[in-house]
Amino acid sequence: MDTTDLVLAIIHHLLVFSLAGIIGAEFVLIRGDLPAATLKRLAGIDRHYGIIAALIIIVGIGRVVWGLKGWEFYVYNWVFWAKMAAFGTVGLLSIIPTVRFMSWSRQASANPAFAVPVSELASVKTYIRAEAFVFLLIPVFAAAMARGYGY
Repeated sequence: MDTTDLVLAIIHHLLVFSLAGIIGAEFVLIRGDLPAATLKRLAGIDRHYGIIAALIIIVGIGRVVWGLKGWEFYVYNWVFWAKMAAFGTVGLLSIIPTVRFMSWSRQASANPAFAVPVSELASVKTYIRAEAFVFLLIPVFAAAMARGYGY
């Protein structure tokens, strides 16, 4: 048993679960009334989203390079690439909410009477729902890979 592989797998899984928690937190915090404190909290949570996503990529690359299965298992595995596509899609879907959270937070800081436009709020909710849905595919593909599918 390779300790490096185990440590990388543990860190990778903890980071992915953290990202799921962040998506859940954003989903819960997005509601009709968003006071300045909540907007600031959303911007902070979203900042952590980006940091954790970057760490997932770094640790994931480490798993490909130093993991027990070897890089060939990943490079030639269509399930791995489906998982990467799902992760990339989640990342792309997160761009609009990130931009809006930063904008809303700045506007709320400058103007205490700022209210999030209803149409923008609805749009962000839709993106976060889509992120959550696509995110659900990631553990499905991971479980399939762990069992040797796609290679």
